Amino acid sequence: MSLVSISLAKRYDGHLVKYKKNDSVFTEGAEANFFYQIEEGTVKMVTSSEEGQEFIQGIFKDGESFGEPPLFSQFQYPASAYCLVPSFILRIPKDKFLELLKENFEIHLKLDQILCQRLRYKNMILSEVSFHDPEHRLDTLLKHLKDSFGKKGEPFEIPLTRQNIADMTGMRVETVIRCVKRMEANGKLKLRGRKILI
Repeated sequence: MSLVSISLAKRYDGHLVKYKKNDSVFTEGAEANFFYQIEEGTVKMVTSSEEGQEFIQGIFKDGESFGEPPLFSQFQYPASAYCLVPSFILRIPKDKFLELLKENFEIHLKLDQILCQRLRYKNMILSEVSFHDPEHRLDTLLKHLKDSFGKKGEPFEIPLTRQNIADMTGMRVETVIRCVKRMEANGKLKLRGRKILI
């Protein structure tokens, strides 16, 4: 469910913007001037090393907002955001969004909860990358995705490529492929074509 409805956003100068696949929504180091919420599509937020290796900070889907922290503090975007598929994104100017939050406490509270969940996820990933072996990292990420996006008691198809998973866990794609095969052999996941099911 979306944080801000389109009808409410329009009262605060919000409007839908159409993006093509691979379009940039914002880039690392840019000023944060808008609140963004996906109405339809998928966006990934990434940071890149000097060698060009990506680390995916998050993947966001229909109804989810992204890139909010710089709206509340004086710092630039710490990551870039790109559309993985053609997308429609609701955009509200920063000053109007802050006004919306002041006048709609329930939305402000819901945003606080969303940001706390993301902080929890970041802490989990940091711990996994720092202390655990690749298979454990992969298992934790897959379970997190199922808990976040799947339906309880039903198989869940992971909506990521092996490269996406590698970029989210700080592993090489070859390591992810080996771990997936080992986990399938041990009955921890199933494969349907190239798709991972847990």
